[in-house]
Amino acid sequence: MHCLQLAISGLLSILWSARYLPTINADGKEGEILPPTIQKLMKGYNKYLRPFFDNGPVTVGMSLDIASIDTISEINMDYTATIFLRQRWTDERLCFEGNKSLSLDGRLVELLWVPDTFIVDSKKSFLHDITVENRLIRIYPNGTVLYALRITTTVACSMDLTKYPMDKQTCTLQLESWGYNINDVMFYWTRGNDSVRGLNTLRLAQYTVEDHYTSVSEAVYETGRYPKLIFHFDLKRNILYFILETYVPSILLVVLSWVSFWISQSSVPARVCIGVTTVLTMTTLMMGARTSLPNANCFIKAIDVYLGICFSFIFGALLEYAIAHFCTLHRTDLKDMIKDPEEEDLDMNGTINAVSRGEISKTEKIIASKNKKSQDGRCISSPMKTLHCILYCFQVKNPHHIDNYSRLSFPLCFIIVNVFYWVYYLYF
Repeated sequence: MHCLQLAISGLLSILWSARYLPTINADGKEGEILPPTIQKLMKGYNKYLRPFFDNGPVTVGMSLDIASIDTISEINMDYTATIFLRQRWTDERLCFEGNKSLSLDGRLVELLWVPDTFIVDSKKSFLHDITVENRLIRIYPNGTVLYALRITTTVACSMDLTKYPMDKQTCTLQLESWGYNINDVMFYWTRGNDSVRGLNTLRLAQYTVEDHYTSVSEAVYETGRYPKLIFHFDLKRNILYFILETYVPSILLVVLSWVSFWISQSSVPARVCIGVTTVLTMTTLMMGARTSLPNANCFIKAIDVYLGICFSFIFGALLEYAIAHFCTLHRTDLKDMIKDPEEEDLDMNGTINAVSRGEISKTEKIIASKNKKSQDGRCISSPMKTLHCILYCFQVKNPHHIDNYSRLSFPLCFIIVNVFYWVYYLYF
């Protein structure tokens, strides 16, 4: 009797535990019990064979929703975006009676055939899985399947930075089939250019989306020709930030360097201090402008050209004072070194006349000094004398006029260069 009771209790425990054992689904895997409609659809279904396996390619329509474009990096030449990718195709094996669609759990996608779509030029991507994998499966009575994914991807984007920060970039998002060629799968945009939505509401930090459009193409590889869908979008950089951050400070530094033209040439510390300070500040500004750009970039960018122009004007203002000060100190010395021998003869005649007037003692001293200068002049070599003559021809008779000329020439040249710079980079 005791053994019978043990046997009955053991049988009941087995039956009770079997109630909670996982069942085997239509694909031969462990899982929960599927609804009768799904069980009927899955009966004899082979997910490893594509639809219309023996009757031409299957057509897959695609559409995108751009949820966000998080970063656009000039250093890495890429952008990071979160997208909702929706794919539609018809599988004749999934037709059922009724007029309502079936929305299934995303985990049941493992029971169905799905296109092997991948993102070309993707550096890294991931499927969101909080709180569950962000996937959607919906089956319609005519066998149409809607498969939606939420993906964040970082995609390479080749950029031309020669006009930075007045540049415009064109980036793409390309979708291809990995294993099925054009004989097996065909891709198309479900609504043409309207297949991609969400860009009109995006607010990017440095860019504005000017235009976007879609295209259909084919990727040719050694293994065959594969369907490809391309989404193009044009980005225009907002220049206001760079005007306030770089252009305006550099212009103010150039104007500050011109202040020295109104300071007396005898105020050496003041003028040298202004020149050196503006040169060092401009150098710091140039180094800071390059920190956000690729170090190994061989492009000469528009901002580099402008900073180089400003640095040249600032350094030129410093050299202007050095030249003016040099001319002031050596004006009389240079004139004495290249005095004409004919003038010496005239001076000798003057001394002879002075002798006739009885100024003998004074003229003797003058004659002696003139003879000494003439002897020293004969010692100077001919090339040196020619060089001194050339320098004398270019000598400014009044060095204070250099500042007067600079007050007009420096601002005028800077305005002309700015006109050419902005016209070229904005319209060409």
